[in-house]
This record gives sequence, structure tokens and C-alpha cells, in this order.
Amino acid sequence: MEQNMGTGKLPANAYQVLEPGEKYIPYVPTGKTIPEITTRSVTLGLLMAVLFTAAAAYLGLKIGQVFEAAIPISILAVGFSGLFARRSTILENVIIQSIGSASGVVVAGMIFTLPAIFILDLELKYYQTFIAAMLGGFLGILFIVPLRRFFVKEQHGHLPFPEGTAITEVLVTGEAGGEQAKVLIKAAIIAGLYDFCIATFGLWREVISTRVLPPLAVVADKAKLVIKINAGAAVLGLGYIIGLRYATIIAAGSFLSWLVFIPAVHYFGQHIGVPVAPGEIPIADMTPELIFTNYVRHIGIGGIAVAGIIGIIKNIKIIVSSFSVGIKQMFAGKGHAEEQTERVDTDMPMSSVVFLLTVSLLTVLLFFGFGVVDSWKMALLSLAVVTVISFLFTTVAARAIAIVGVNPVSGMTLMTLILSSVILVKAGLSGPSGMIAALIIGGVVCTALSTAGAFISDLKVGYWLGSTPKKQEQYKFLGILVAAASVTGVIILLNKVYGFTGEGSLAAPQANAMAAVIKTLMSDASAPWGLYIAGGFMAIILEFLKISPLAFALGMYLPIQLNTPILVGGIVSHFVIKSSSDPEVSTRRKERGTLIASGFIAGGALMGVMSALIALPGWDKAIHTGLGETGFGEMLSVILFTGLCLYVYWDSKRAA
Repeated sequence: MEQNMGTGKLPANAYQVLEPGEKYIPYVPTGKTIPEITTRSVTLGLLMAVLFTAAAAYLGLKIGQVFEAAIPISILAVGFSGLFARRSTILENVIIQSIGSASGVVVAGMIFTLPAIFILDLELKYYQTFIAAMLGGFLGILFIVPLRRFFVKEQHGHLPFPEGTAITEVLVTGEAGGEQAKVLIKAAIIAGLYDFCIATFGLWREVISTRVLPPLAVVADKAKLVIKINAGAAVLGLGYIIGLRYATIIAAGSFLSWLVFIPAVHYFGQHIGVPVAPGEIPIADMTPELIFTNYVRHIGIGGIAVAGIIGIIKNIKIIVSSFSVGIKQMFAGKGHAEEQTERVDTDMPMSSVVFLLTVSLLTVLLFFGFGVVDSWKMALLSLAVVTVISFLFTTVAARAIAIVGVNPVSGMTLMTLILSSVILVKAGLSGPSGMIAALIIGGVVCTALSTAGAFISDLKVGYWLGSTPKKQEQYKFLGILVAAASVTGVIILLNKVYGFTGEGSLAAPQANAMAAVIKTLMSDASAPWGLYIAGGFMAIILEFLKISPLAFALGMYLPIQLNTPILVGGIVSHFVIKSSSDPEVSTRRKERGTLIASGFIAGGALMGVMSALIALPGWDKAIHTGLGETGFGEMLSVILFTGLCLYVYWDSKRAA
């Protein structure tokens, strides 16, 4: 299989379920040694981590969106490689991407929670944000390393890893050039221009709704029945890579939320003249979107939480086995050599993982004991919450990224804040000190889950391409450390310059929402437990029916406009596969479609960053046409999105 190097193509079984006895040999085989960890790859990776941390934190707090840094960093790594006398190897580019992408995960973990401390007019110290971000990132790495083989190797072909696929295709085609690169670059240009015209110029509407037709607008208003679809190219590409099976389950969850639960809540609640918690206005006055946010989405959060517990129970043997090996290694004598494994399957020694995990958890205890709460009882409670929730939700984050490419970290963080607030209040800690403790717990857990989800994708990229997992794991710590230091400075600086409350402040929408939740919980600890429990029972029933409860719950939790284009992409993928009765031709067409879809994701991600940068100084207001907000703009969106689907189908069929 060594002939795959330089061809611009992964092995034929890269995305397929392996037959019994079949083995996947990566793009760079285990016996091939090329530069991987070098001064160049580490330096560029750290530089990317600093730059993208600052950019992502600013954009996230300004407009409420944290862009995914991994794909733009992959593209930049390929671009920079040609500037050196010796062109960077594909494995050096993997390391650059893996270190640099620590920026996005740390930012997501921090800006969802810690700015709420400023919003609540509480005091936040530099060392608190830095240590919270660092410890959260370290825990995310350490909890995922023992599960690498399961998610990356044993589930090969079963989990689509859409974002990881896009990164891999970018790196492989950038390495080889040729026809493969032309296909990906053309798709990236088409998608980039398409999404840029929507986001920056507003030439057509990004989200198509059934409200565009007057009769269906009446139905949406009276019966709260509405269907939406995001007409962006990047989301369509995600759906193609996810495939029809998972796309259908995700869409089914979304349709249950929007076509059954939302109308039902309106039907039964419209005659209640007062607000029903957690809503703040009567149900009769709510739009379908408000009913979803206040009620139905919580069912999805409960489903995600219980799906995570089910995953732990199903994989408990793997988890216990992994950690027991580490404990045995720690107490084994020097004569007990570690089992020899191939380079591409070598992790950090489990003894090191267990040792570092023990040190990290001890540091969490000392951090809360000396720097957050005023008693060791509360510090132990904080440690227990951080440990248990991070451990339980790690598999949720990893599987969510592996299935749909989206980490439901905000929902899991909300659940963490609710649980930690209730526990702290029952233990006697409330008021300002309780709020700070709960939010810092949320920040640590949020960063851990964000890191775990993104890192499993990094490891899958490395598996496809032939990186050494041990090196990815070791140097990810360095990326987290630099990103944690960077994001802390950026948050404190932005608070001093702009603030997060009042006129002219940064929006920080997630942090404002978390602040409102904490304020309520620290007074009476109210939470929509009934909705969470309903979602939990739903997950259990789906597990008995052999339907992925996590994929279904993700569909219920994510907005319908993100799930419907995923279904469309899955349908396009299905038609491409069925376009030929010849299995070999069918496989080649699917692979070409995957390359096109990866180009869509890469182009959309890159131009999304450009659109956000233009929006920061307010230039977007001067060049935004507003055409997309008209009926014509919405109908134009329908036509162009249909054209994108046909392009993917017909261009995929060009594979001989």
C-alpha cells in the first residue's frame, strides 16, 4: 500500500467497514519514516494556536460564533509548506493542524462560561481562567487517549468523521496536487464564493423556510408548524460525508421536535395565560423558535446526557481495561517491557496517562481549594463534579464529532451548570461565591469536552494518514497550554476595552445565557427536570430499538435548519452510490463526491472566517444588499441550493 503516498488518494478501504481479517494500511505506512515532529511543525503549530485563539475569542464574543479552526489551519499548513526549501511532509502538516486546532477548542470552552462572571459583576482573576482552561484541556486529552483505539480503529468505517474527512482530503490533495487537487480546489472555490455571497452580501437567503409560501406562513403562525433548511454549501458537504444512514436518524430527531413536539406544546399550552417555566412569556405568544429554545431543546439535552451514560455502560469493558493496563504498568518492574506495537498504533504509555490524570485531578482539587472556594468540602465536591461529568460526557463529545461533526458542548455545559449549581446550593454554597464556583466548574468541563471531541477527530486524521498517535497526544498538551494562556489574556483585555454588558459591549450570547441560568439556579435551583427525564427515557427506548440514541438526540437538540441540509447531503450521497451497478465505479464516484464535499466544507469554513472579519468593523452593513431578506431572495436560494446538489451529483458521476 506504500504506493498511495504522493498519489493524492487514500487507500481504497479508508472509508469502508473492514472485512474480517482485513487491515487498513495508512497513507504513510508504519514502516515508512518521514519528518513528523520538527522545529518547523511545532513552531508553526504554536503560532497558529496563538493567532487563531485571539481571532476565535474575539469573533465568538462579538458575534456569538466560534469558527472551526482545524480546516483553515490545514489549508494554511499546505500553503506554507511550499515556502520552504524542503517542502513540509504530510505528517508535519498533521502536527501543525493538531497543535494549532487547540485554539478553537479552548476558546469554545472558555467563552461559553467565564465571561458570565464579568456579566454578573463578579471578580475573575487571570490565574483562574488560565488554570481552568489548561486543566480542562488536559482532562479532555487524558480521558480520550484510552478510547482512541475504539473510536479510531475498531469503529473504522462505522463512524463517518465528516470534519476529519475534510481535513484529511485537504492534506492529501495538497500533498499530491494533480487531478485530485483540481477537483477539491474547484469545489472549495464554488462553495467559498457561494457562502461568501450569502454571509457578506446577502444576495440570497441562508435559511429557507416554509414561511416563504403565504399558506404555509399561516400554518407556521397558527399551528407552529415550520420546516427550515440552511442553504449553505458547507453544511451540504457535511451531510454527504455523514451519509444517508446517520443523516436520516439525525433528521428524524429534528422532525420529531419541530413537527410533533413544538405544535403539541403550543396546542396544550396556548390557553395558559401565564408563563410556564423555563419560558418567560406565555406559550400562546411564542414563535416555534421560542418553543424550541425554551422547552423542546431540553428534551434533546436530556437525551444526549443519557445517551452518554448508555455509551459508558456499553464500553465499560474497554474503558476499565485501558485504565487497568496503565495501573499495572505503573506498578510493574522495569523488567516488564511494554507491549511492542506498530508506530501508527502507539499511544502514550498508559502508565503516563494514569499518572498525568492523577496529577491533573489533584491540581483541580488544589485549584478549587486555594483559589475558588473557601472550604475543602466544597473543593472535594467541585472535584467530584468535574471528574464525573467530564468522564461521562467525553464519549458523547467524541461520538458526536464522529457522527455529525458538531459537538453539542453548549448543551452539555448547560447540564453541567445545572447539576453543579444544585449540588453546591444543597451543600450550602450560594451567592457570588457559589456562582463563581459553578461557572469555573462549567469552564473546566466545557473545555474538557470541547477538547475531547476535537482531539478524537485529530487522531482519526492521523490514523488515515499514518501519524504516530503518541506524538499527536504529547504535543497536543503544548497546544492547549499556549491556547489557554492566549485566551485568558484576550478575554480579560476584551472585558476592559468593550465589556460584556451595556451599550457598545460585546454580545457574548452564550455567556449571557449561562449567567441568566446561574442567577436563577442559585436562588431557587429550578430546572426543567421533567423535560430532561423525558429525553432520557426516549434515549433508552431508542437504544432498545437499535437506533443510535445520540444521533437522534443530536437531531432534537440542533436547530432544524442544520439537520435538513445534512439529510439532503445524505440523499445525494445515496444517489451517487446507486448511480452505477458496477461496485468499482460506484466506489470511485462516492470517493470523488467525498472530495467535492470536503472542498465544500473547506471553502465554506475559510470564507466564513473572512465574512466574520469583515463584520467586525461593521463593513458588512455597507455592502449587505438585503436582497436575501425578500421573497425573491428566498426563491433564488431554493434554485441555487438545488443547483449545488445537482453539481455534486453530476460531477461525482464523472469518475470513470
